[in-house]
Amino acid sequence: MTENSPLNFYEYEIPATGESFDALLEHPSVRILRIVSSETPDPVEYDQEEDEWVLLLEGSAVLELAGKRVELRKGEQLFIPAHTPHRVLETERGTLWIAVHIGEFFSTT
Repeated sequence: MTENSPLNFYEYEIPATGESFDALLEHPSVRILRIVSSETPDPVEYDQEEDEWVLLLEGSAVLELAGKRVELRKGEQLFIPAHTPHRVLETERGTLWIAVHIGEFFSTT
């Protein structure tokens, strides 16, 4: 996406596997992403430098957050502090998220 070009949040393709990530906004201290999940999430454990807030707009997901199972349904949100190990265990095909990453190190170049 180029600066100031319109993006329709609801125009996307569901990936065959894993998740697709689209940057909606990048700022030196905040990054906002649209995430679309397949029914087969990537087996990746994240341990990020920044805080993350996620909102599930469509679908459902099961995460492992610091060793605990967390289920999210449409409309539910979750705050993940920096350096909290987490992974996506299960997602419904077409699960749609907004993720807001908050830190002081993002580059806008």
